[in-house]
Amino acid sequence: MNNKEFTSELSRRLGYTIKDTSELIASLLSDMTQQLQEGNVISVQGFGTFEVKKKAERITINPTTKLRMLIPPKLVLNYRPSSALKDKFK
Repeated sequence: MNNKEFTSELSRRLGYTIKDTSELIASLLSDMTQQLQEGNVISVQGFGTFEVKKKAERITINPTTKLRMLIPPKLVLNYRPSSALKDKFK
């Protein structure tokens, strides 16, 4: 399901226009992005938890050249599904 199909289905279920539904989705994603940038954790009941974690710097070795490289620390988005969602896929 792509974005257009998702928006159409959601607008049909909610009884909104496609334009209003698109604005609703854009607003939701914008707010979620803002909260994650501020370092907050987002929990959606029955779906899961989104959080930003910091990966530590590490040393890796290129297998062909045997050259050691330092990979700097970085922030990564982590998603952990809820137990209710996991149970649906078992």
